Amino acid sequence: MLEHLELFFKSIFIDNMVFAVFLGMCSYLAVSKKVTTAVGLGAAVIFVLGVTVPLNWLLDQYILQEGALTWLGPEYADYDLSFLSFIMFIATIATMVQLVEIVVEKFSPALYNSLGIFLPLIAVNCAILGGSLFMQAREIPSLALAFNYGISSGIGWFLAILAIAAIREKIRYSNVPPPLRGLGITFIITGLMGIGFQSFGGMLTGGDEGTDSPAPETAVLETPAEEAEVPVAEAEAEKKKEEVVISYNDALNK
Repeated sequence: MLEHLELFFKSIFIDNMVFAVFLGMCSYLAVSKKVTTAVGLGAAVIFVLGVTVPLNWLLDQYILQEGALTWLGPEYADYDLSFLSFIMFIATIATMVQLVEIVVEKFSPALYNSLGIFLPLIAVNCAILGGSLFMQAREIPSLALAFNYGISSGIGWFLAILAIAAIREKIRYSNVPPPLRGLGITFIITGLMGIGFQSFGGMLTGGDEGTDSPAPETAVLETPAEEAEVPVAEAEAEKKKEEVVISYNDALNK
């Protein structure tokens, strides 16, 4: 359970698709002028990620990885179809996006018209494909975690576009300097929001050094062997020096 919660919050706030890895920026900037449009596209992204990431996890585990075809028989154990990952992942994404497009056009023609070309372009949205590729690269161990990662990544992208859409609606009536109007102020706000989202990293790293940490051990300073040999060598040199002086004095006395 703790693993699911950690992945959920980390995917939303720390590894946010927009603010951490800058994926899906084209739709993020183009469809964030109105909150209603941003909500519709964000919901579509959550659905597509929530479906395609687990499906692509199954494809990766049982078809694409090296040795994944062992369930067909021992003679298929050496097959490696990982070079088909991009094609299979994009095919799965395109199928789900087509389904979303049909549903939105059927039940919400106004939203379908407002989204325009960006609704079918979800199929080539780098954030959607990035979710499946990150799932594969991080070697997520179970289908439940893959579904969790897809939903949480979609929620993170949804929060990002919803927040920037609400801010852009407000600053439309603000006195923004002419050189910064439009995408200029949008990029600045996005950078500040990214800094704010990255600060959530303390949720997963803070508190590790609690009261349960063991007491610091008393440091025991041991004299290295080389340092211990230095006084001995100096004493021997002094002794030889004294012997030479005595021998020299004896020779003079004779």
